[in-house]
Amino acid sequence: MIRLISKVEGEAVPTGRVCLPIDSRIRSRLRVELEDGREAGLFLPRGLILRGGDRLLGENGEVVEVIAAEESVSTIRSENTLLLMRCAYHLGNRHVPLQVESVLLRYQHDHVLDDMVRGLGAEVDVEMAPFEPEAGAYASEGHGHHHSHGHTHSH
Repeated sequence: MIRLISKVEGEAVPTGRVCLPIDSRIRSRLRVELEDGREAGLFLPRGLILRGGDRLLGENGEVVEVIAAEESVSTIRSENTLLLMRCAYHLGNRHVPLQVESVLLRYQHDHVLDDMVRGLGAEVDVEMAPFEPEAGAYASEGHGHHHSHGHTHSH
C-alpha cells in the first residue's frame, strides 16, 4: 500500500490518480483505491482539505493527483448578484458547506434546502458535478486569513 503523506507544491508529474468526493477529501486518514487499482492510504496533516488537481507525495516518492469526484449537488445559477447573496446568506445561516463562484452557488443536494432556495426566488438544478466548497474563514489551506507573526490585531 502506498502511504500518501503530504501535498506537493509545484508541477510534480503524477504517476497515479485518485478520485474522491468532498466527504473523503476532508479526511486526513483514509484507505483509498487509485484509478489503476492500487491501494493507498492517506496519512495527511489534520485539517487539510484536498482540492481537485492537488498532488500528494507518497513515502516512496510517488506522486498521486487528486480528482474531485462528481457527486449529487444542487446548483443555483444567476446573473442577479443580490439573489445569489441572499441565497448564500440563508444557506450559510444553516452552516451549509457552499461552493461560491461569480454566477453560481453549489451545495450537496438536499431537497429541503432546494425548496428554501426556490422560495427565495432562485432556480435550482440538481446535477452531478465536482463539489469544491469554501474552506472557511479560519482554514489553513490558503483560502482563509491566518497569521504567523507574533502580534495580534482585531478585524
